Amino acid sequence: MDERIGRGMSKVSGAPALAVVTRSSRPEFGDFQANGAMALAKKLKRSPREIAAQVIDSIDLNGIADKIEIAGPGFINIWLSEAFLSSSICANNPLIEKTPQAQTVVVDYSSPNLAKEMHVGHLRSTVIGDCVTRVLSQLGHTVIRQNHVGDWGTQFGMLLTHMDELKDRKSAQKEELADLEFFYRAAKKRFDSDPEFADRARANVVALQSGNVDVLHTWQQFIDISLSHCEALYERLDIQLTRADVRGESAYNDDLKSVVEDLDSKGLLSESNGARCVFLDEFKNKDGEPLPVIVQKSDGGYLYATTDLSAVRHRFNKLRADRALYIVGAPQILHFQQIFAVARLAGYVTQNQELTHHSFGSMLAKDGKPFSTRKGGAEKLANLLDEAEERAFELVSSKSPEMNTAAKKSIARVVGFGAVKYADLSKNRTNDYIFDWDQMLSFDGNTAPYLQYAYSRIKSLFKRGEVDFSKIDSGISAQSAQEHQLAVCLLVFQETVESVGREALPHLLCNYLYELASNYMRFYEHCPVLSAEEDLRNSRLLLCKRTADTLKLGLSLLGIGTVERM
Repeated sequence: MDERIGRGMSKVSGAPALAVVTRSSRPEFGDFQANGAMALAKKLKRSPREIAAQVIDSIDLNGIADKIEIAGPGFINIWLSEAFLSSSICANNPLIEKTPQAQTVVVDYSSPNLAKEMHVGHLRSTVIGDCVTRVLSQLGHTVIRQNHVGDWGTQFGMLLTHMDELKDRKSAQKEELADLEFFYRAAKKRFDSDPEFADRARANVVALQSGNVDVLHTWQQFIDISLSHCEALYERLDIQLTRADVRGESAYNDDLKSVVEDLDSKGLLSESNGARCVFLDEFKNKDGEPLPVIVQKSDGGYLYATTDLSAVRHRFNKLRADRALYIVGAPQILHFQQIFAVARLAGYVTQNQELTHHSFGSMLAKDGKPFSTRKGGAEKLANLLDEAEERAFELVSSKSPEMNTAAKKSIARVVGFGAVKYADLSKNRTNDYIFDWDQMLSFDGNTAPYLQYAYSRIKSLFKRGEVDFSKIDSGISAQSAQEHQLAVCLLVFQETVESVGREALPHLLCNYLYELASNYMRFYEHCPVLSAEEDLRNSRLLLCKRTADTLKLGLSLLGIGTVERM
C-alpha cells in the first residue's frame, strides 16, 4: 500500500515522493492515513486537498481498500476491505515473512567485565541485544553474536597473582572464586596495601601480555570460572549467548600492532606527547582543539580504541558483515563516533556497510539515582533475579492459591524474569528508566504479566470450548468494529518487527503487543466466541488463535516466555 501511494504521489510531483502512511489515531479516520500531500503541496505551491485528490485518482488500491476519502487540509483516510484483512491474516500466511534481502549482521552486546560478577548495569545491553538478534534471525538475516567481554588489561595482573597464591589451598581458592565480587575485593585490597604484591601483579601483567605459558594457563582458568558465572545468568534469563559467541579483548591482542602500522601506512597517525593518535576535524573540545583518538601510548601500550578498531576490521573483513550493531551504553557515544569515523577513513568499512552504535540510558532506582544495593554498590544481577522469582511466586500464590508449589515456582520464573526484561525493553532504550517492582509485576497496563495473562486467557478459552482447530476449515470474517480493529492490528505485526530490526528499538514491539492485547480484550468483551453460531464461532476462534500465536511469537522475540495458565 505504501508503494502504491508513493507511486501516485510521484505521478503528481513528477519526481520520487515519499508516502507517509501511518495507522490512524481514531477509527473514524479509517485504518490508515497518508499524510504526504501537505508536504508535497508546499513544495509544489498547490492546494493540499487538490494534491490529495490527484493522488487518489492515480492509485489503485483495488482489493486492498474499500473506502478512501480526503479529510481536513489534505489527509487521505483509508479503510481496508474485509476480504483483504481476512486473506492477509489467514492461517496459511506466516506470522512473519522472511526478508528477500537477507544480510549478515554482527551484534555486539552484553560484554561484561570478567573481573567481576555481572551486575544490574549489564542488564540493558544483554536483554536489548538478545531481542535485536532474535528479531533479525526471525526476519531471515544471518546473525553473528559477539560478546566482547573485558578479559584483558592491568586489573587481571592482581587477580591472577591473588589466584596463584591460593592455588596451594584449593578449597580456599574454590570458595573465594564462587563469589567473584569477594575475590576481586580481596585482590584489590592487597594490591592497594601491599607494595610487594602490587609489584608481582604488574609483573604478571607483562608476563600475560608477553604470552607466558604458565600465566596464560592461570588466566584461562580464571576466564573459564568467570564465564561460567555469566553463563548461569544467561541460562536463567534465556539469553541466546554461548561460549562460542565470546570474543573478548584478548582475542585482538596479536592484531593491535598491525592496526597501528596500518593506520601509519595510510598517513593517519600523528604524534602527541609521545603518543600515536588520529586527529579528526569533526571532533573538537570546548576550546575548538581537535580531540585525539589515541591508539598507542607513549610507553608503547595500546588502548580500548586500538582494540575496537581491530574488532571493526575483524567483523567486516573476516566475518563479512553487512551491518555491525553495537548495543552499548550512552557514555560511550563519543568513543564510538570517533572509532567509526577512523574505521571508515582507514577503509575498514565501505559505504555500503552499516556500522552503528545503538546507545541506551541507565536503570535508576525510585529516587532517580543509579540502581544499587543499600551499601551503594552495584547490585548483582543474580540477586535481582532471585528477588524477581520471589516476588512473582508471591504474586502467583495470591492469584492461584490452589496451585501446587512446583507449578507456582515454574510460572513464577517465567513471570518474574519476563517482568524484569519487559520493564527494560518497553522503555525507549535511549532514555533512563525507573526500576519499579510494583509497576512491572502489575496485571494492569503495559507489562509482561498483562500480556502473559492475555495469552493464557485465550488458551483457557480453547480448553474450555474443547476446540479442535483441525476441524475448522473456514476463514476469518472481521465484520464487527472490534473484529475489524483486532484484524488491522494483527496485520501490522510484520512491519513492527521489521522496524525493530531496522532501528534496534524493542519498545516498538512492546507497544504493539500491548495494543494487540488491549484490542483483544475489547473484542472478547463485545464479541461472544463459544456461544456464537457455528460459522461466526469458527471465524472468531481463528481470530483468537492468530492473536495468541502473535502474542506468543512477539513475546518470544523479546526473550519472554508464556504459560498456559496464570
